[in-house]
Amino acid sequence: MTPRPSAAGAVDDTLRSYKLRRGRMGAARNHALHAHRDRFAVPDGDGPLDLPALFGPGTPVVVEIGFGMGRTTLEMAAADPGTGVLATDVHTPGVAALVLGLHERGLGNVRVVEGDGHRLLRERIGPGSLAGVRVYFPDPWPKPRHHKRRLVDPGFAALVADRLAPGGLLHCATDWEPYAQRMRDVLEAEPGLVLERVAHERPAWRPLTAFEARGLARGHVVTDLLARRPGPPAP
Repeated sequence: MTPRPSAAGAVDDTLRSYKLRRGRMGAARNHALHAHRDRFAVPDGDGPLDLPALFGPGTPVVVEIGFGMGRTTLEMAAADPGTGVLATDVHTPGVAALVLGLHERGLGNVRVVEGDGHRLLRERIGPGSLAGVRVYFPDPWPKPRHHKRRLVDPGFAALVADRLAPGGLLHCATDWEPYAQRMRDVLEAEPGLVLERVAHERPAWRPLTAFEARGLARGHVVTDLLARRPGPPAP
């Protein structure tokens, strides 16, 4: 969620960058959510998370905002077991699906947060502590009156730049061309990030997502944007 500053400078959390969707869970997912939540889910709380305690000392950690049903998260986590993934989404059926997938695959490098990804970055992630942030196919909010709800805006870019360690990577993808151009403008303007790549060819390490497949079927052009915080990564 992109917070809206009030006249007094406070953050207004009523402006959401996502739509709350209704969804039903099957028995297996419902059971998984209750049986395995303690193993894979991060409980609610205040203050910065202890990432070394969650993933192990020295483990690079990536935050993924908006994982849908978790298929891409599972594939990328399985392909890169040495990276910790803090995956966040607001939709309970998707959270349950990801928890079930983690249990079935025996993956130990993912922790799940049910909640707002912007709030997670803002309130629970310390400065300079992330190896990466992933934002794949966020809601494009295509109507002009809704553009203020888009997740990737100057405030979000500045927040990500602060939370990334030197050499850390922000990877965004969208199938909505006007939003891709807006993302590009925002990332190029953020002094704490260097836009390294804007491509219409999906990187080999990012699996095809369900949202992406639907967009391609409608003739949409997919854009991947990669921006990095300058500086050498930690040894």
